[in-house]
Amino acid sequence: MKKQWTMLVPLSMLVGGCGLSEAGIAPEYEDITEEVVVEEEVEEVVDEEVKEESPKEDTTTDESSQETEPTDQEKTIEVQKPLYRINEANWTVAPIEEGTPEQVYLLTIDDAPDKHGLQMAQTLHELDVPAIFFVNGRFLRSEEQAQTLKQIHELGFEIGNHTISHASLQDLSEAEQREEIISVSDRIEEITGERPRFFRAPFGQNTDVSKAIVAEEGMTYMNWTYGYDWEAEYQNASALTDIMVNTPLLTNGANLLTHDRAWTAKALQGIVEGLATKGFAPVDPDLIDSSPTEEAER
Repeated sequence: MKKQWTMLVPLSMLVGGCGLSEAGIAPEYEDITEEVVVEEEVEEVVDEEVKEESPKEDTTTDESSQETEPTDQEKTIEVQKPLYRINEANWTVAPIEEGTPEQVYLLTIDDAPDKHGLQMAQTLHELDVPAIFFVNGRFLRSEEQAQTLKQIHELGFEIGNHTISHASLQDLSEAEQREEIISVSDRIEEITGERPRFFRAPFGQNTDVSKAIVAEEGMTYMNWTYGYDWEAEYQNASALTDIMVNTPLLTNGANLLTHDRAWTAKALQGIVEGLATKGFAPVDPDLIDSSPTEEAER
């Protein structure tokens, strides 16, 4: 069905609509108007209205289906579910459930950030190898040292607590042990925005007091499976690489101890590549359960 109406349109508008300026219209035609019949397809208008409404229905359907899909944050949380826990029998990283890869190792770096910690972090970052940097409070006193730790953390590495002064906890009072541990966690949080989830006692000398403090702080304590870089015969990159890769102590879930040292920094890439040739992959600390151990909670 068609609908018609008549309207008066100045001829100047018709001419102007063709791209001519008003200056190009003859004077005798300026006041002339003309009847123009306009026809409109009513059916077409109705069709256009229907077409305009259709996308709204499709959009509603899409939004409904999207609500059932997990968000990126939910997916991240699912991926980061703990897959391993620390086995206190030999300090290895043990799978929590069957089917989790067993031929893995955990790389840890103690006494950071001293002179080579940032370099070591950059090397590992390039190799895409995660690690825990166990830091001492004595290396976090200056603003420059704080910035070094911040850079290590921003490269994606886990920061662990290794006390202030690296003193033997067995020789300290309860108050002194608390200060050695809590103050470092406070300093780490001040610098990185996160409190540490893991603790390592100097010389591996955990005490009943330190275990209780660690539990209060919600941390997991760990020692190590093996390490060699403090021994004189392994204080060069070649010898250290060889022993770290070929030691008979290498086992599934091995917890590797290294330090912020020049020769260790040079050996890192060789150690990582050597372990890879043996089929061992690094464990991301994010996948390790950091809840306090039952012994620490008692």
